Parts: sequence; C-alpha cells; structure tokens
Amino acid sequence: MDVEYDVIVLGTGLKECILSGLLSVNGLKVLHMDRNDYYGGESSSLNLKQLWKRFRGNDEAPESLGSSKEYNVDMIPKFMMANGGLVRVLIHTDVTKYLNFKAVDGSFVYKKGKIYKVPATDVEALKSPLMGLFEKRRTRKFFIYVQDYEENDPKSHEGMDLNKVTARDLISKYGLEDDTIDFIGHSLALHSDDRYLDEPAMHFVKKMKLYAESLARFQGGSPYIYPMYGLGELPQAFARLSAVYGGTYMLNKPECKVEFDQNGKAFGVTSEGETAKCKKVVCDPSYLPDKVQKVGKVARAICIMSHLIPETNDSHSVQVILPQKQLGRKSDMYLFCCSYSHNVAPKGKYIAFVTTEAETDQPEVELKPGVDLLGPVDEIFYETYDRFEPKNNHEDDNCFISTSYDATTHFESTVDDVISMYKKITGK
Repeated sequence: MDVEYDVIVLGTGLKECILSGLLSVNGLKVLHMDRNDYYGGESSSLNLKQLWKRFRGNDEAPESLGSSKEYNVDMIPKFMMANGGLVRVLIHTDVTKYLNFKAVDGSFVYKKGKIYKVPATDVEALKSPLMGLFEKRRTRKFFIYVQDYEENDPKSHEGMDLNKVTARDLISKYGLEDDTIDFIGHSLALHSDDRYLDEPAMHFVKKMKLYAESLARFQGGSPYIYPMYGLGELPQAFARLSAVYGGTYMLNKPECKVEFDQNGKAFGVTSEGETAKCKKVVCDPSYLPDKVQKVGKVARAICIMSHLIPETNDSHSVQVILPQKQLGRKSDMYLFCCSYSHNVAPKGKYIAFVTTEAETDQPEVELKPGVDLLGPVDEIFYETYDRFEPKNNHEDDNCFISTSYDATTHFESTVDDVISMYKKITGK
C-alpha cells in the first residue's frame, strides 16, 4: 500500500461513515477500514437470529416471532428531527437518494404516571390536558414569544438579549410551573438534564424552534422521521457516497493498529502486515482505547411486542420522554418504539427500547418505570454499555476520536459531535 491517504477512518459506525462521506465530498483521499465483516459498528442493525446470538448466545429464536430477516433491530435507535442537523447533512451530501424516510407518528412526555402528547404550538398548548386552564394561557404566551422570535429582528426580542439572559430567567418572566418547564425543557427543547436553565436562553429557544419547524415540515404527529428498514441503512448510504467520491472501503480487516512516529503522531494503520500511510486517523473509541476515558454508562432494554404502546393514540412509531424529575433521577429516560410500518419487524410486531444514562448496576430495576409503560412484552433483553470520550489532543497525535453514543433517542447530540469533529479535521 504505497499510496498516502489524507485520512484513514477506522470503524463503520454512523459517525465514522458520515465523516468519511463528508471528507470524500470535500476532496480528501479517504481509506475506510473496519475489523468487522458488517457495516455499522456499535450502530448496526440486527435481524432476529443475530439478536439472539448477541443476547442469548445461540441463534434459535422462537418461531412465533416470525421470520428472522424481517427484523431490523437498531442497536442505537434514534429518530431524526425533520429539520435537524442530520437531515441537513443528508440533503447537503445528496445521500437522500439512497434512503427512504417516513414520519414518526407520535411524540409524548411522561408526567405523574401518565403519558401525554407533547404540545408544540400555542394552539396545542390550549388543548393539552398536561396543564390547568391558567397554566395553558401562560404557556401559550410563552410559545407565541418563541414562535415569533427572530434573532435579526429586535422587535421580537421584547427587550431581552437571549445571549445574556438565562433560560431560567426567560421562563420565570412567563411564570410557568415546574412541571411545564419539565416538559418544555426535556421533550421539546430535548435537553437531557437541567443544566440548560442556567445557560444563555438562546440555545434553548433555538431548540424549541427546531422542534416546531420540524413538526410543521411533514405535518405528521411528531417532528421526527426515521428511515424505512431502520438506521442500518444510513452507514451504508454514506459508504456509497464516499465510494462515489473516490473513497476506498475495506471490511473484515483484523487488528487495524494505528502506527505512531517518535513524536507520537499517527502516520498510518497496519492490518495483516501491511501499513497504509495517512496524515490523520479518525476512529471510534474501540480502536484507540488508551486515548479515551470512560464518562458514563447507558442502560437499555430491547423489547419485542405484539401491540402498540398503550395511551399513545395508536402510534406505530413513537418517542416518549420521561423527564428526570418525574422519576427522581439525575437523567431522563427515553422510550422508542417502531414497527412493521417502518419495515423493522414483521406485520403485527413492534420493537421498543427503553434507554437511560445508568445510575446503578441494575438495569432491570432502573428501567422499570419505562418498561412498565409498554404493557406485556414477548421478549426482553437488558444490556449496559460504557460511554467513552476522547482525552487526547488531536494537534499532538493527528487522531480524531468520536464520542460513544448516548442514551437519547434522537440524533441531535450525535450530529453535534460529527460537525465538531469535521471542523477539527478540516479546519473549516
């Protein structure tokens, strides 16, 4: 391998595939390798036999669950905001021609033991059973302020500089109750904890606007969309894109050892005795374990069911967010459900996930509030995995490492990581 590449990407997880696609489009010479013989890394999609093999140690799934190949169970299930960062990346790179999307039916929030539709507009706020009469009016006023807010139009600012005023101060101006703040902050603005309250309100307001714009885009019951056949299609679509622009892909390459010179800078990757040279290495945490640190742990339950999630207006695909305060926790819990309507399971079957940032070593106990909302399940698998983030300085070693996937069931944090890595790699 005498060619020198601009970038060698290790691992075909979603983040790595988006990056190799973007870098190839940008004119860089990219070699993409993976030690596995399938695409997706941590974010792969499994059929029923593969699911059984991974969690039960054999591939003999019960026949009552239907055909194995009709299942596409995403290991990192996340919905996309119809107007969010990932969709902009998809459209920008034209990857949309390889994929087929469908709107997600419902977006819900949990309050005091019950599930409610997330109200996203002033009209919905007035109808929502989440709030009493006076609170509805206050919330409606706040929603109108957010809808009308334009960064470049001082008239819409009502005398507040959102780069200085905190989210807490902005909300207190409207006198909203704690439970209302809970659902707005966690299921509309999609913050995963309450730190945002003491940060400048601009980010919070922009995230609320993104939700409303995404909801309006497809006129569906939620602001989310999801690919037919699941997310396993995405890494492959970006892989095709990279190949169109001259990127080279190699699966099933054992070891993939990053080589460093005497100054500690990466200059290539060795596999099967051959070294490919490069200027930069991009990879997931598993390829450079001594350059990352553990920052947390995700607990999740994967369930196969024969019915919809109760109380979700017959939604075949749905997200339910359980805000941390409602459960007396430090982080939110997420429910994700998809079905045969997105071709991820045979007719009549539903795949549900319950995920959260683990706070104990007992996923069964910790995830119970979410699992209880599902009703009876045919099969359930529990798992925890560690979350890592890089601790290296890419300027010293030319290594750009992605962060592990978090517990959220939407893509916004994933896209933030990809865009920040892209800027570091290209300096753009």
